[in-house]
Amino acid sequence: MKSNIIFEGIQEKHLSKIRDIYNYYVLNTTISFHTEALTINEIRASVMNQNAKYKSYVIVEEELIKGYILITQHKNKQAYDVTAEVTIYLDPNHLGEGIGSAAIPFVEEAGRNHGFHVLIATICTENERSARLFERHGYIKCAHFKEIGFKFGRRLDIVSYQKIIG
Repeated sequence: MKSNIIFEGIQEKHLSKIRDIYNYYVLNTTISFHTEALTINEIRASVMNQNAKYKSYVIVEEELIKGYILITQHKNKQAYDVTAEVTIYLDPNHLGEGIGSAAIPFVEEAGRNHGFHVLIATICTENERSARLFERHGYIKCAHFKEIGFKFGRRLDIVSYQKIIG
């Protein structure tokens, strides 16, 4: 595992870089199901959660933001409060550096510290790299939704992976 990575709570100063990372995936891939680039205000609303139980972090290595992590609400019903949705976006210039593998243990520890029992990652089936990452860290495929999205003229499937951490 990479030892020089730091995870910091997202602050206003990070939003521009987060927007750049996210909008790359919006405009160039099926990793995000947004079809139009997001503004700073839209990014702010998606990553700066008012509920302290759900946190967002930047991934910093050598003073560079190399990605970010979202731990968000899975569903808006009380019985789901023991479950969180996990999302990891990496700067596309830093894929394959072990950053995702370093982020997973951090996410799981943060999840346990916030009282979560289950973490879920939902991934477009075309994002094989992300699916392999979560599988390598013990996440089990628990759902497959066929043709649930449409982007770049293609119908897209998503899969959900879960891990019991509590």
